[in-house]
Amino acid sequence: MNLNIKAKDQNTYDAIVIGSGVSGGWAAKELTEKGLKVLMLDRGKPLEHVKDYDTATKNPWEFPHRGRITVEQRETHPKLSRDYPYSEHNEKFWINDSQSPYNESKRFDWYRPDIVGGKSIMWGRQSYRLSDMDFEANLKDGIAVDWPIRYKDIAPWYDYVERFAGISGQKEGLPQLPDGQFQPPMEMNCVEKDVKKRIEEQFKGRIMTIGRVANLTQPLPGRSNCQYRNLCSRGCPFGAYFSTQSSTLPAAVKTGNLTLRPDSIVNSIMYDEKTQKATGVKVIDKHTKEMIEYYAKIIFVNASAIGSTFVLLNSMSNRFPNGLGNDSGVLGKFLMDHHFRTGASGIAENYDDKYFFGRRANGIYIPRYRNIGSDKRDYIRGFGYQGGASRGGWGRGVAEMGVGKDFKERLTEPGQWSMGLGGFGECLPYEDNKVTLDTSVKDAWGQPVLNFDAEFKENEMKMRKDMMEDAAAMLEAAGMKDIKTYDNGSYPGMAIHEMGTARMGRDPKSSILNEWNQVHSVKNVFVTDGAAMTSASCVNPSLTYMALTARAADYAVKELKKGNI
Repeated sequence: MNLNIKAKDQNTYDAIVIGSGVSGGWAAKELTEKGLKVLMLDRGKPLEHVKDYDTATKNPWEFPHRGRITVEQRETHPKLSRDYPYSEHNEKFWINDSQSPYNESKRFDWYRPDIVGGKSIMWGRQSYRLSDMDFEANLKDGIAVDWPIRYKDIAPWYDYVERFAGISGQKEGLPQLPDGQFQPPMEMNCVEKDVKKRIEEQFKGRIMTIGRVANLTQPLPGRSNCQYRNLCSRGCPFGAYFSTQSSTLPAAVKTGNLTLRPDSIVNSIMYDEKTQKATGVKVIDKHTKEMIEYYAKIIFVNASAIGSTFVLLNSMSNRFPNGLGNDSGVLGKFLMDHHFRTGASGIAENYDDKYFFGRRANGIYIPRYRNIGSDKRDYIRGFGYQGGASRGGWGRGVAEMGVGKDFKERLTEPGQWSMGLGGFGECLPYEDNKVTLDTSVKDAWGQPVLNFDAEFKENEMKMRKDMMEDAAAMLEAAGMKDIKTYDNGSYPGMAIHEMGTARMGRDPKSSILNEWNQVHSVKNVFVTDGAAMTSASCVNPSLTYMALTARAADYAVKELKKGNI
């Protein structure tokens, strides 16, 4: 009889971090730098910084299908292939739908990565702070539950993560969009500058600023400034934007306290009824399908909003028959995403002698102005705009019946200037927008799958009308011609800003997490990704995940040292 009595010791750490994306990377960095031995688990395959960005410097003609995906890829990725993020440029970064299916009572586009670093490699990098207007909104509107924190609680942590991540932007002094610790802003082009001037002259209370973006305009240690290539979603060999690989992972590795285990599918969290704490996690090795147990004093759940909620829902015990920490019954409910794909565009005349330099990996931003002060609409909350101006390229000739020298030479000249504004609107937290476990279907590793049942409702639909019409009105006031409006429809998930499902709150009877992102009833488990969001705001949320994670890690280590967890 040969018992390996050291096996448990070998698999024991101070902390386990589930997921390696935007928030998981921050959790690993903060916990290792505070002296904890950390195991970071990710279901994705390894992706080494620079070396594994194998399409980052390819020219368009070097892709066999010019960026498009094949029929076979559409068949093996039936959900991913419905929209633009999954392309030949980065197809190896994404999960295989057919091995990891999910069900939809209503359509939900769930974009899941299959790499260490998660969506931090492919994200859009727009980085905005929530304001007190956002943190107070649920309470004031009598909707869902109140956030257990306010802006003052998280502001120092926004400062902290912005300095490390590197956010370029312009200070504007707006209460609804707090300023941050910015690197110098990227420059608007000539059309954008004129549009900004005219909008601000004609619409009181509206401003147009350059996007606040996690692309460096000044180098940071180990990272170069942005090269204006606009190929970010392939991975950046310059480290010019914030990602796990360029930023938080090197910091964690430097401590000597990190163990990274890729290809590790976290199945569930183990719970001890006697101590009322989590003891560790069960992991399925992606290749061998072996179940392995790892143990730790603290667990940070950062598998993305939906991924984290799956882990909690699948962590059932006598104490928690409906999922770990789910005494309130709200786990999986109040699923949110931003709604977008509506706005307007127009032609800018009289700029034909002007062009712009490079391919700026950023656009302009018009912060929320609806339902602020005396402005009252027939819906609540609001929206912001992203967009920009550019000149048409040779692609405009694709549909033309042209041939010959003159036709080709015309396409070497830049096309017309155009300016577009696309809205991003807030979605309210609705109890019946939810995700649940479906045990009737199993993935390739024998786990139950998730079923989505969520939709945008009347408030969002009323808002979308304004999002489209206001965009047209501003472009018209700015002198644009041939203005066209559009509403291409928006399904939850499409904006890839999924939030909620394990929300923060003041009362354990109506929330999963407290003000420190700590599970109310399991004090050594923290959830600091999008699952924790109590409301959605209308701004891109990733910066808030970073700040919440750094704040929670600081609290967790202090509580651990005090013997409270």
